[in-house]
Amino acid sequence: MTVAPSDIMASVARRQSEIDAPSSPVVHFDVGAPLHLACQQDLAPFSVAYETYGTLNAAKSNAILICHALTADQYVATRHPITGKPGWWDIMVGPGKPIDTERFYVICSNVLGGCMGSTGPASINPKTSAPYGLGFPVITIGDIVEAQARLIDYLGIDQLFAVIGGSMGGMQVLEWASRFKDRVFAAVPIATTAWHSSQNIAFHEVGRQAVMADPDWAGGDYYATGKVPRNGLAVARMAAHITYLSEEALHQKFGRSLQDRSAVTFSFSADFQVESYLRHQGSTFVDRFDANSYLYITRAMDYFDMREGRGSVLADAFRGTQTRFCVVSFTSDWLYPTRESRRIVRALNAVAADVSFVEIESDKGHDAFLLDEPTFHATVRGFLNAAALKRGLGS
Repeated sequence: MTVAPSDIMASVARRQSEIDAPSSPVVHFDVGAPLHLACQQDLAPFSVAYETYGTLNAAKSNAILICHALTADQYVATRHPITGKPGWWDIMVGPGKPIDTERFYVICSNVLGGCMGSTGPASINPKTSAPYGLGFPVITIGDIVEAQARLIDYLGIDQLFAVIGGSMGGMQVLEWASRFKDRVFAAVPIATTAWHSSQNIAFHEVGRQAVMADPDWAGGDYYATGKVPRNGLAVARMAAHITYLSEEALHQKFGRSLQDRSAVTFSFSADFQVESYLRHQGSTFVDRFDANSYLYITRAMDYFDMREGRGSVLADAFRGTQTRFCVVSFTSDWLYPTRESRRIVRALNAVAADVSFVEIESDKGHDAFLLDEPTFHATVRGFLNAAALKRGLGS
């Protein structure tokens, strides 16, 4: 057997340490409290890793749950223990920021199926004493939300002041608002959709096939080999990352500029800056993310459809809701374009829900919600302030 290079082994070890013993708090649910999954399997025991910011008030009425996107985690406003980079939404969450931790108690958990401490395919299967691998059950966004609800129960919070998230996080917001209508006072689904389109599924399938075609994937059992399907996962990340940007953003950032050279090399090296950028995105991603988690979480997104079991009527998912909604989209987001948000708004209007909708002018593409967009930040701040007054939280 070929021995993996020492730097790769060290990277695997760092990531595995966060899977087994995360740097953040973690709550364990034992075999007596199984999570019944949509695939009709029970998952037990299972764990949910999470971070909190701010202080929960005496009435437990100021809690905000932030739901992360596909490749993020619980480290929304603290440095990542593997990469050392600032929290993925540090621009939005913190003292005096739009999601103000001097006012609100903010919770963010690693999703079920993830690889930063919540139970997923890289976690140890107690029945085999080895990582689950493909023995981990296929999960849905609904399953992810059910696991989060267990965490919220554990924290003793009956009703969340708000649930907020973008992209896959927005899917979780919608699921929370539908599944737990009495437990969500306000909801902010951002740059998201009520169901995955065939184009969305197609992009994910390309990524999954890239991972599975890598010989080091080893049928999903690469944990035992000490290897990682780095090339396949890097290609998956590169393809996905293109969908997070807009043509204008790519043009402004790179154009056709060459990378550290004055002329093309007439080879397949990274002649263009955009090529070098994508290769960097791919190579750094594999150091912090598990390949099987990528397969499972993208599959959960593909299965997401709020119309399911409701006669294809989206509005029925929200019938009877008392939640206040603020739906946000971005003009240059072609992954989850504004028409997807308008569909959600129409469904909410059909059941007379309290809903506002904002389309933010931006040239940054789908990832705009993660970046410095003053209008977006003001929108979230304003909505939360208004909802807080309704909730009786004061200014």
